[in-house]
This record gives sequence, C-alpha cells and structure tokens, in this order.
Amino acid sequence: MKSMLAQGKHTFVALMIITLMSGCAPSKTLTLNDAWHVIKEKKFVDLTHAFAPGIPHWEGFPDEKLETLYWYEPGVGKLGSGFYAQSFTHVGQWGTHVDPPAHFAKGMRTVDQIDVKEMILPLVVLDVHEAVTKNPDYTITMDDVKNWEKKHGQIPEGAFVAMRTDWSKRWPNMDAMQNKDAKGIAHYPGWSMEVLKYLYEDRKITASGHETTDTDPGVGL
Repeated sequence: MKSMLAQGKHTFVALMIITLMSGCAPSKTLTLNDAWHVIKEKKFVDLTHAFAPGIPHWEGFPDEKLETLYWYEPGVGKLGSGFYAQSFTHVGQWGTHVDPPAHFAKGMRTVDQIDVKEMILPLVVLDVHEAVTKNPDYTITMDDVKNWEKKHGQIPEGAFVAMRTDWSKRWPNMDAMQNKDAKGIAHYPGWSMEVLKYLYEDRKITASGHETTDTDPGVGL
C-alpha cells in the first residue's frame, strides 16, 4: 500500500487492519454482529489521502484532471440549481492505492479481482523513521526485520508489512516528497531487494506498503 489527506475524500481501496483483542473469547457461535461490537470500540486509523490535481505521484504519470459538473435541475433550467458532481481523470496508480499483481505481471489479478476478505490482514510495522530522519536515503535492512522479530516473534504468514518512515508528513508537497538535490537526484527512503525477498519468499507475506511514491529508494532509480 503506497502512502501517497483537497476537498472530500476519494479512495480506490481502503485497507482495514483489524485486531480482535483477547477480551473477546473465541467462540464457535461468534457472529459478524458480535465481531462488529468489538471492532467498533477500537481505534480506526485512516491511512488514505484525498486525491487532487498536483498531489505527489510517480513522475512518469500525467497529473490528474478535475472537472466540476453543475447539472440543470429538471423543469427549472437554471445553472447550478441541480446536484453537484465532479469528474476525475487519472491513472489507476494514483494517490493512496494498491498495486495489484497485474501491475507488474501480465495476466495476474487486478484490484477488482481481489476479494475484500483478502484485504483484512495482520499488520506488521517496521519503524525506521528515526533512521530516515538522519539519512533520507535510508534503505531498510535485514537487521531492521530481525530486530522486529526478536521483539514480537516471527512475522506471520499472510501479513501486511508496512515500513514507517514518516515521509508522508511531507504530503502533499511534491518537491518535499521527491527531495531532489541540485543535480536533480531524488533522496527518499525505500525497500531493499534482500528484505523484500525474505518477506515474500521466506515469511510468505501478502503485501508490503510504504509512504513514498516508489518502492525503491530515490537514489536507486
């Protein structure tokens, strides 16, 4: 989930990470209504940003086009007297979004083919924001992963692993997100291939997420 908050919120996919606390004892008769009574008392954290023209995005994609539509109310014929609507034109990988398997592998599943149940996942947060404060080019390491596992246990199969860098605090300033130097080279944190291979191949996670516009660190592009 790339962490890519404009008027009104518009989101392609909202990932809800839910943990049922030990206060609710396991039961064969637990219903969705029972689960909801537990869930609704918990804290909800919205990780999405509203999208709008000019927000940070991969430089290879064109900017969003936004058109405000005013419709005539039937029988009145006065501009603006009907309902209000907006038209958005942008690529699929826009703002806060999910890159589905089809994004990189032809013939694989697109977002609409992924069942909503598959988007309810155990959450693992690899917090490297202090290291990023000291070094904007920080690339997450196996030591970061191993230190998490020493403290919390093995990363569970099927987890959503998010890398916390606090880079999203720069949103929605595109220049601050890119953090380019005088030579035009971007400086922002990212994943390492070693860590991604370990998480997906050894720990069998389902998804990984970050706050920057790219998976790779800026200097690696």
